[in-house]
Amino acid sequence: MTHLPGIPVALEDALDIVIPTIRDLHFLEQWRPFFQRYHLIVIQDGDPDRKIQVPPGFDVELYTRRDIERLLGDHAWCISFKDSACRCFGFMVSKKKYIYTIDDDCFVAKDPSGADISALEQHIRNLLTPSTPLFFNTLYDPYASGADFVRGYPFSLREGCPTAISHGLWLNIPDYDAPTQMVKPLERNTRYVDAVLTIPKGTLYPMCGMNLAFNRETIGPAMYFGLMGDGQPLGRYDDMWAGWCTKVICDHLGWGVKTGLPYIWHSKASNPFVNLRKEFKGIFWQEDIVPFFQGARLSPAATTAEACYLELAEQVEQKLGHIDAYFARLAHAMVAWVEAWRLLNPAPADAEPAAVAAAVPKQEAAAAPAARAKGRRVG
Repeated sequence: MTHLPGIPVALEDALDIVIPTIRDLHFLEQWRPFFQRYHLIVIQDGDPDRKIQVPPGFDVELYTRRDIERLLGDHAWCISFKDSACRCFGFMVSKKKYIYTIDDDCFVAKDPSGADISALEQHIRNLLTPSTPLFFNTLYDPYASGADFVRGYPFSLREGCPTAISHGLWLNIPDYDAPTQMVKPLERNTRYVDAVLTIPKGTLYPMCGMNLAFNRETIGPAMYFGLMGDGQPLGRYDDMWAGWCTKVICDHLGWGVKTGLPYIWHSKASNPFVNLRKEFKGIFWQEDIVPFFQGARLSPAATTAEACYLELAEQVEQKLGHIDAYFARLAHAMVAWVEAWRLLNPAPADAEPAAVAAAVPKQEAAAAPAARAKGRRVG
């Protein structure tokens, strides 16, 4: 068992790995030395009758669309179909403190010395050390080995803030949008930058979900990848949406977001023409969405990620609804997501935020323990 400072239990008991997929999970073989001792939650997108192949020896809990509908009932519509955004259902059913999520076309990367990179170890290091969103340190992460706060950094800010999100990067295939893919089809990312940065307060960033870890107990209820994919006018903005929402909430609640190490090897470039069809409206809409999030403000009464997310949902409907009816539907999905989260993760009555309690009918909350059925075990 692996123990890290700051975690009173074995890391295996504190972290789940969530993987969305439509294909066999042969990629796990390369990850075996790093993933085999962890619990894997797999969300099988697409045809629920297709039996995906999983290498033996992994502790895998598999959910299909039927499981999502069985567990969430009337709330199941908020989980995207035929889109990697379905991964967020895995965040909901997990009961661990930390989540690591990775795509099935990502493999173990090597550092400049040729050694395999233990992505999980670096992500946990990022999450266990504070962030510095209030004042930028020019030596990057001052909590990293061999670094510290530089001259002129205020001593009153050196304690830092709790880290809620660790955003990892990728070698080989860059995470480009469709137009950039089209004009740079052969471009590969070969630069390994040995650095971790805290994203400053008030600054948004394009979050990628293919190599991401976060503290589920703090930011988890807001880590919703939106309503994308089948039946929706937008795709490939699922992780962007989650990143914008969670960054606004982290800024409000005094939590940090780190980006940089660790790297994974992204092996497969998706079809840019298919991607353009999915992204087309988003390319135009983001010119309004980003300013909206840049100006979003949350009330002092919003003291949890859940309460913040409900306030954001209301603002999305009010301030983005004029762009397209989709945003009103998305705002309703955000509320449905919080309700579904509370159904599968009921809080003690004395700790339940009033805003969330009002959103979840009492009879549904009482039935929540019965809804905690497990997915199908594989391996």
